[in-house]
Amino acid sequence: MEWTRLMVLDLAPGEVYAHASGECEWIVLPLSGACQVRCRALPNQASPAFEARGPGQSPGNGPEVFQLQGRTGVFDGVSDFAYLPRDAHAEITSESGGRFALAGARCETRLPARYGPAAAVPVELRGAGQCSRQLNNFAAAGPDGFDCDRLIAVEVLTPGGNWSSYPPHKHDEHHPGEESRLEEIYYFEIAPHGDTPGLGYQRVSPSPAGKTDILTEVRTGDAVLIPDGWHGPSMAAPGHDMYYLNVMAGPDAAREWLIRDHPDHGWIRGSWDGQDVDPRLPFSRTEDHR
Repeated sequence: MEWTRLMVLDLAPGEVYAHASGECEWIVLPLSGACQVRCRALPNQASPAFEARGPGQSPGNGPEVFQLQGRTGVFDGVSDFAYLPRDAHAEITSESGGRFALAGARCETRLPARYGPAAAVPVELRGAGQCSRQLNNFAAAGPDGFDCDRLIAVEVLTPGGNWSSYPPHKHDEHHPGEESRLEEIYYFEIAPHGDTPGLGYQRVSPSPAGKTDILTEVRTGDAVLIPDGWHGPSMAAPGHDMYYLNVMAGPDAAREWLIRDHPDHGWIRGSWDGQDVDPRLPFSRTEDHR
């Protein structure tokens, strides 16, 4: 992938992971567990001054230190997170151990390291009926989103049996005001049923701008790379709730998420009028912005 990056860390109790940002900006997002993130600008790469400091952020000079409270698991609530700028060095430590995603994007502008509180994450219900899903828009684009240079990242939670990322849509061509160019990574975690591991399915079909053609089973820990193409649906098997982390970035000057629905399936949006959102939603606190 040219623009998007993703790493998933499984840290043992007390383990320290050293991370060099390089040419990318990153967000450290707890999937399960809590961690401490220490971030220091590399020599001769002074970080811009900034005024606002979150409750998980250390005061004063020296490395920025973020205490992320995290969560028990991805279905158990929204998490706080830490933003790491390009040209920096970070250490991620979890006293009790856990799993942590590093969502990244190649970028040009160096922004300050920051703390993102869970309480400030916009939560949205989208779709209706069997197309209902929940979005945790922790790093969405737009005037009210978390400020990044290139990176766009959200979490999507879909009740078992529902179709998410539907209708199929794409963002692989630049059409001002209509469609933006964005690569995308889907990282999945699927809820088990007792001792039975969860599973789901992901479809990506070729578009005029690309040839990506995928129909694959996905389980916890799997990722699907989408450099181009119509993507969707993401199908949650009945009895197995589906989580996926979306990581997006692209070459357009504006950081925006503009999509085009597949012409054969876009009509489904009109069928949602008058339907209720799946009563199993929300998984956590939310406001309905559908």
